Amino acid sequence: MLPTRLVQTLGLTALAGTLVSACGTEPASEPAAPIAVEPPVVMEVPPPASGDLVQTAVDTMTEENYRRHVETLSSDAFGGRAPGTKGEELTVAYLINHFEEIGLEPANAGVYTQDVPLVSVEVVNQPELTFKGPDGDTVLAYGPDQVIGTRRQVDAVALEDSELVFVGYGISAPERGWDDYAGVDVKGKTVVILVNDPGYATQDPALFNGNAMTYYGRWTYKYDEAARQGAAGAIIIHDTKPAAYGWPTVENSWTGPQFNMALSDQGARLSQLEGWITKDQARALVARAGQDLDALYAAAAKPGFQAVPLTGLTASASMELEMQRIVSQNVAGLIRGSEAPEEVFIYMAHWDHLGTDESLEGDQIYNGALDNASGTAALMEIARAFKTLGQAPRRSVLFLALAAEEQGLLGSRFYASEPLFPLEQTAGGLNMDGMNNFGETRDITVVGLGMSDLDDYLAAAAAEQERFLAADREAEKGYYFRSDHFELAKEGVPMLYPNKGYEHREKGVAYGMEKANEYTEDHYHRVSDEYDLSWEVSGALEDMETFFRTGLDVANSDAWPNWKEGTEFRGKRDEQRAGLD
Repeated sequence: MLPTRLVQTLGLTALAGTLVSACGTEPASEPAAPIAVEPPVVMEVPPPASGDLVQTAVDTMTEENYRRHVETLSSDAFGGRAPGTKGEELTVAYLINHFEEIGLEPANAGVYTQDVPLVSVEVVNQPELTFKGPDGDTVLAYGPDQVIGTRRQVDAVALEDSELVFVGYGISAPERGWDDYAGVDVKGKTVVILVNDPGYATQDPALFNGNAMTYYGRWTYKYDEAARQGAAGAIIIHDTKPAAYGWPTVENSWTGPQFNMALSDQGARLSQLEGWITKDQARALVARAGQDLDALYAAAAKPGFQAVPLTGLTASASMELEMQRIVSQNVAGLIRGSEAPEEVFIYMAHWDHLGTDESLEGDQIYNGALDNASGTAALMEIARAFKTLGQAPRRSVLFLALAAEEQGLLGSRFYASEPLFPLEQTAGGLNMDGMNNFGETRDITVVGLGMSDLDDYLAAAAAEQERFLAADREAEKGYYFRSDHFELAKEGVPMLYPNKGYEHREKGVAYGMEKANEYTEDHYHRVSDEYDLSWEVSGALEDMETFFRTGLDVANSDAWPNWKEGTEFRGKRDEQRAGLD
């Protein structure tokens, strides 16, 4: 069980931090017309599942069962389901009991659990960030001016007089003919990076994905690429609009304990320092090197950009660190395929939430009813439906309840590194993170619509209910990269991330947007995210049927879905499947 202070911090830092690192699609602040999409059929999709056996299976996913799971998992007794707490023990036991009861096979060599070793690293000394130059030193305060940290799992980190280089968006994407690191050696230096990507900056649909953020726009990619280039430090310039969150979110997100998987090399391959500075401080910094920040923005958005050394300037900082180690658990149940048991389709949902914050007055428990007791309940009931079929589909089906999503997709990241089925034999997957609680809709929002062939399966299943797929309304914010499916996607596995629709069958789009905004503004990552009997769960059950039929069709197929040409994961999948198709 986590020490009290660490459990409290899960409630405080994750409240803001996970807004930008994981979980949940935030709806637009104003209604927008849904975008109906009829994806081009580029592969043979089997007819949607039908027949008495399938309908009988669908009918086992009842409102009573679904509500019972959500109410139990989000009850005060589970304490907010933080990793390493009594709440985790109760949650894991509840999942195992359900999987055993319905007859799922333990998926991990005879057991239902997969250990996920985690380490938290907290900067405890409020470190200053000092920029030295011929004109003297500029010292930035921790919090209001900069937030720095490290993913290295050590007791202390020091950056000493590291030269500064502005590397634009910090992207190396050969498939797009783009390399911000071309012609510059940044080994041992500190790179200064812009947030988002050139497509968003220019709104040019021919550049990256235009307004829709690519993975290259995510801060996680930028830090990882800086490390691959050998940079000692990586500092992102915060800019509210392209980041999609203000400085207070950064200040709250990257302070306090920061979780990661236990790293065998203690993170030696990572940059020593990773962090953010405000745009005002960045403007003053580059001016000291004789540069204009607006001109650098403009240059960085153009093909052929060349990195700009911030001549004469260096960065220094010293961080004292405190580490904690815990072991969390993924829970995995299996239906073994009848003809191709070595191939698998994955349903996933994260079971964890933000825990208990004993420093709060009144309610201290982040119950996480919608986020993500609802998705976990859907996972459990879809598993029940598959078992009710009476015979296994052609491929195996894995039901994966993931740990530590709220701490940075860590359970799914660990699974991607230690999969129970080889990733090249994983046909695809579907992630459920927050189900509909306001009624049936005509649409299904697909975050990342148009990225993979799995859209065709989902569209076919939705059409059985006379529904259509709608694109993400805020694609510029990169929500595809913020939930568990992404960790498998970036390793090449095609993954679906469907969300609730907005066009309520009776009350229209405005009502759906109103309810979605109400949740985001009043309950998202707050102690008020509690189960309510007034929830209208017919929309969740409708979505669960669509998701069930989608996975069943993939599991009964012998086709291998792939990413569409031009997506950032296509090359990885082609490499995986080379020689196997």
